[in-house]
Amino acid sequence: MGATGATGNALVHSLLTSGTPVRALTRTPNTPIPGTTGEHRPAVEVRYADAADPHSLRTAFEGAGRLFLAMANGPAQVELETRVIDIAADSGIGHVVKISAPAAEPGSPVAVSRGHHAVEEHLRASGLPHTVLRPYAFMQNLLRLAPGVIRGTILGTTGDAPCNYVDCRDIGDVAAAALTRPDIAGGTYTLTGSEAVSHPELASRLTALTGHRIRYVDLTPDELRADLIRHARMPAWLADHVTEIQQLTVARPETPTTTVGDILGRPPRTLDAFLHEHHAHFRR
Repeated sequence: MGATGATGNALVHSLLTSGTPVRALTRTPNTPIPGTTGEHRPAVEVRYADAADPHSLRTAFEGAGRLFLAMANGPAQVELETRVIDIAADSGIGHVVKISAPAAEPGSPVAVSRGHHAVEEHLRASGLPHTVLRPYAFMQNLLRLAPGVIRGTILGTTGDAPCNYVDCRDIGDVAAAALTRPDIAGGTYTLTGSEAVSHPELASRLTALTGHRIRYVDLTPDELRADLIRHARMPAWLADHVTEIQQLTVARPETPTTTVGDILGRPPRTLDAFLHEHHAHFRR
């Protein structure tokens, strides 16, 4: 599930590269899955599935052995993901790999993380064999900073606190390993890149990359939330989520893990490499 999202799409590519049969589930089956068409690409079976439509899930899960569960964060996420898990168990799915979140705890200060904890608990109670991946901030989400970077600013509420980032393609590769390697299956893994980088340091790297000065502007949590709603046009729940994550970064200093490298046998993709790869997004 989530085959058109950044992580799900990366997983599709990773599985295709290894020759693993893939069924991509999407609410828009007539829209091509990015990067899966064209000459010399193995065929991908695409089926309609919507977590709000139980019948579509039962149909989509027929004959499948393993399930990758990634859904966009949102107010209905717990309800939808627990439904998916229940139908997966009834459909004979043998293993679920779930994308969760750091600080997935019942008392987490991040509401979305509390929701992920509830889903993880439901997954355990279901009796389904499963693997849980807890990635930190996606490097791909940094592309959303581009309009501000072009104007010369990055806004946040983290001060000098370092932040973990991880490339969605590395998450996809780890998910592929969890789905296909018995030695990886069954664990709970926290995923990061190779370094934690503060917002002021990120601004410095973008300054060097773009050739024009980027400065980090540190706001109060209330100021950041208001700006996200007013200028980024985020719904209130998402603005709350972004603000809570950034405050958690301050409250619990972030440090990288070696998990990606340990599982994949290669270093994780670096932040500098990602920024250079997408430098055109940040240039005036």
